[in-house]
Amino acid sequence: MPKSFSHVLIRPRITEKATMLGEKNVYTFDVAKDSNKALVTLAVKALYNVTPLRVNMVTVRTKSVFIRGKKGTKGGGKKALVYLKKGDKIEFV
Repeated sequence: MPKSFSHVLIRPRITEKATMLGEKNVYTFDVAKDSNKALVTLAVKALYNVTPLRVNMVTVRTKSVFIRGKKGTKGGGKKALVYLKKGDKIEFV
């Protein structure tokens, strides 16, 4: 078990969909590609002092984009949806 979990949770994912889920005590994070549900659960406990009820992991695929006539890719990654019980909150500053 690592001493620090700051490398597991990269950043909170602040989007319109994530904001609507936040009202239902579901918080979305971008996570490292090698992380799993157990690591995300431990990281949320350590960094935010709340115990998740459930964690869902989603792999975000890469997308092809055209920029100034050249083809490129938009990086994918992994995100985690963390479900908390009623009354628990995570404050993002």
